[in-house]
Amino acid sequence: DGLKDQNGNELVYDKVYYVGEQDFYVPKDEDGNFKKYDDAGAAYDDVLKAMRTLTPSHIVFNGAVGALTGENALEAKVGDRVLIVHSQANRDTRPHLIGGHGDYVWATGKFHNRPEADLETWFIPGGAAGAAYYTFRQPGIYAYV
Repeated sequence: DGLKDQNGNELVYDKVYYVGEQDFYVPKDEDGNFKKYDDAGAAYDDVLKAMRTLTPSHIVFNGAVGALTGENALEAKVGDRVLIVHSQANRDTRPHLIGGHGDYVWATGKFHNRPEADLETWFIPGGAAGAAYYTFRQPGIYAYV
């Protein structure tokens, strides 16, 4: 039936971007340096210990530092209507588009639910995926954090 705004009106988008937020738990030695292993199996016990701290050593979008910047930047033109789908498997997260806001936001990713409107920051529970619909009204560089 397609996306709807909070009044049941159809929402059409020009682009969809996926942002996966990942946590990595890389063990450190007693001096605070990241440890290296010959294979993933050798790291298993130390990685489990690092994960139990619930404090990631690295947090990245789409699997790597810089995955959404420079040549990898997500692009849109003035007037484009963009749907951004954001997931975070482990922790709660609060996406924010600096220089803009979500015209419509489905924070729990349930498109059947009515979206919230005009949010600058939205809350996505850990283990969930959310979506924000944004119309770019001015040229510029918008940081997604």
